[in-house]
Amino acid sequence: MGSPNGIAPPPSARQERERILADALVDVASELRLTDVAELINLIRNDESANIADLVNSSTELFYKRGTMRYALSASFKAPWDATPEIALDMEFSHAMVSAFFRLTIGRRRAGVEVMDVLFDEEGLDDEGKAERLTAALAAARVESGPAARRPA
Repeated sequence: MGSPNGIAPPPSARQERERILADALVDVASELRLTDVAELINLIRNDESANIADLVNSSTELFYKRGTMRYALSASFKAPWDATPEIALDMEFSHAMVSAFFRLTIGRRRAGVEVMDVLFDEEGLDDEGKAERLTAALAAARVESGPAARRPA
């Protein structure tokens, strides 16, 4: 449904946070997609949370500081006969006084984010301020890239 005058309504706060997280997780989702989907389904079916956490950590730590983005100990999959499998991983992000709880869903060609909750240690922020804080926290948690980051100490 669109608005009668043809202008799309502004996104809700939840939709905006999902977009911010989805944009921030493109690299992580691409890295996780390199995992053999049958192996990942097997880990989920056998409730091998520690192995799933290791896999998620190895993917997130390429792009985010250690411990800022982690597996939240819940995962599921859909593997219908007539479509490609889809994996859902509950995740947590915590950095710079912002904590986000969300589900990252990864398919063959696309990934999506469903936000459960985002908590801010600051009080009195409006929706725009919260979006800015989430964006800034995600940016601050990123691992530096480029030649300086790859140089040995």
